[in-house]
Amino acid sequence: MAIEVCAKAAVGDPNLLGDCPFSQRVQLILEEKKLPYKLHLIDVNNKPQWFLDANPEGKVPIIKFGDDKWIPDSDVIVGLIEEKYPDPPLSTPPEFASVGSKILPSFVAFLKSKDPNDGSEQALIEQLKGLDDHLKTHGPYVAGDKVTAVDLSLAPKLHHLETTLGHYKGWSIPEDLKNVHNYLQLLFSRDSFEKTKPAKEHVVAGWASKVNA
Repeated sequence: MAIEVCAKAAVGDPNLLGDCPFSQRVQLILEEKKLPYKLHLIDVNNKPQWFLDANPEGKVPIIKFGDDKWIPDSDVIVGLIEEKYPDPPLSTPPEFASVGSKILPSFVAFLKSKDPNDGSEQALIEQLKGLDDHLKTHGPYVAGDKVTAVDLSLAPKLHHLETTLGHYKGWSIPEDLKNVHNYLQLLFSRDSFEKTKPAKEHVVAGWASKVNA
């Protein structure tokens, strides 16, 4: 069964992989399961008509299994991949499925913040500390010794966090969060991540409009 995926192309270069963490999440799942797939890079500022016909909302990622219709929403897509291709299993135990789920909104709030006293930096640090405490008890991955879907959802978001906050604010994750730093090293060194990560300059460019809003 041929698998096809539409993902965001890089800002300014439609031939290179872009900075969408949700697209990368889907690719990570496919790579970890060693499933071959055809990748279509979509210029989100100039979406092709066939893409809009298949997906009127115009969002990425979308996936197609064989001759089936295109399916949107990374949560739905990840669930379907697990259902159709259960080996190796990547589903996260339910009690750990929401670990780190507030890191992305906390990161975006701090990135967009123009007021150093609005508490957004501390709110992000608290979320990262919560992840660090969890990893200290259950790590090195969220659910123990093996990578699962929640890790593959967090990896792109943490890459964006590290890249954009470093670039726009000169900020880095506190050194004392040693379990988080170890976690990032584990995630970012996986073959699946190396194959699917966007270049740092494309991550920076992708967030520019939100920073300057």
